[in-house]
Amino acid sequence: MKKIQIQGVSETMLQTMYARAAYSKQKNAKIHDDKAVEIVSRVDYDFSLAGDDALMSKGVIARTILLDRMVGDFIRQNPNATVINIACGMDTRAYRLKIGSTVRWYNIDLPETIEVRRRFLEENGHISMIAKSAMDERWADEIEEPKGRVLVIIEGLVMYLSEQDVKQILSIISRRFERAEVIMEVMNPWVVKNVKEKSIEKTKVKFTWGIKSGKELQCISPDYTWVRDVSLVEGMKIIMPVYYLFGWIPVVKNISNKLVVLRKG
Repeated sequence: MKKIQIQGVSETMLQTMYARAAYSKQKNAKIHDDKAVEIVSRVDYDFSLAGDDALMSKGVIARTILLDRMVGDFIRQNPNATVINIACGMDTRAYRLKIGSTVRWYNIDLPETIEVRRRFLEENGHISMIAKSAMDERWADEIEEPKGRVLVIIEGLVMYLSEQDVKQILSIISRRFERAEVIMEVMNPWVVKNVKEKSIEKTKVKFTWGIKSGKELQCISPDYTWVRDVSLVEGMKIIMPVYYLFGWIPVVKNISNKLVVLRKG
């Protein structure tokens, strides 16, 4: 067992990893994250709050199902893609999707987070790690010249940032790549102000920023064109069919987190 000591936003990666591991053990699970199951079994950490936080867990699984599908589709259409996973935490999507050796995959996060990641995952070659903040433009210098299309994933991060931080991240991507597609998870402002997830509260971090629609990002970063918003309700339908009955209700669909697809170039 390896004891982990990490605080702040970085600690939330342990909660989300546990959610994927616990769900993977369920009968008829829609995703199977074997890497998460293995790592959780080797970590000395109190996951009790994460285990009791149904709101957080279901949101994580809904998001994971949708992102796995969206990223998987992109890679199948672009087998020479470069994928940049910003604020990767303990994400294991590259392994779940069984990406081929022609895909170049970069996992980027803070140095203290990457230090923890390296204790459990040896990544080099076509899957590698970069230990830098998403707001540090030097991470872009470590990306090899893409041979195909570029996809940037920003999952579970921007709700803890400011609008200026988000603008900075998008600006770094825009300056480095002439053409890129971005999938960014965003939170509704009402949820930012009024909803608390008890396992996340334990880490002493708070939600700070949100938008109602990805269209707002075009005003923040005019280099990008908004393509679509995908509500996490679509993922909830897969794990909880009751959402087919009331997921169409505007208030339910609107306050759910969204996966925003942006295109530059």
